[in-house]
Amino acid sequence: QVQLSESGGGMVQTGGSLRLSCAASGPSLMESFAMGWHRQSPAKGRELVAMINYSGSRALYADSVKGRFTISKEVSNNTVYLQMNNLQPEDTAVYYCAVGHGPDMVAGSPHYWGQGTQVTVAS
Repeated sequence: QVQLSESGGGMVQTGGSLRLSCAASGPSLMESFAMGWHRQSPAKGRELVAMINYSGSRALYADSVKGRFTISKEVSNNTVYLQMNNLQPEDTAVYYCAVGHGPDMVAGSPHYWGQGTQVTVAS
């Protein structure tokens, strides 16, 4: 089993910034697992926002957030961060931390999900 502890989120004005964090722990946490964030909104459904491999050396971003969001990882304590800059109203969603193999993350079927945190961008 893997436990995911999320923090961050909230409400900001357009153009503002937020940082999400997610700490992963548990006996089932594998070195083959990537970590990342998906988001879900009524308008867009669920989409992968960003993911990073176990060592933190490679990252993948959705086209809609490239250049604005940065994912990073503190390998020593399996904590991943999502720095979100220049936030736009269309970024409003519930953001879920997720852990799983890379292809499963891309397919929207990670092994483990966090509880989700709301991000609201006011126009």
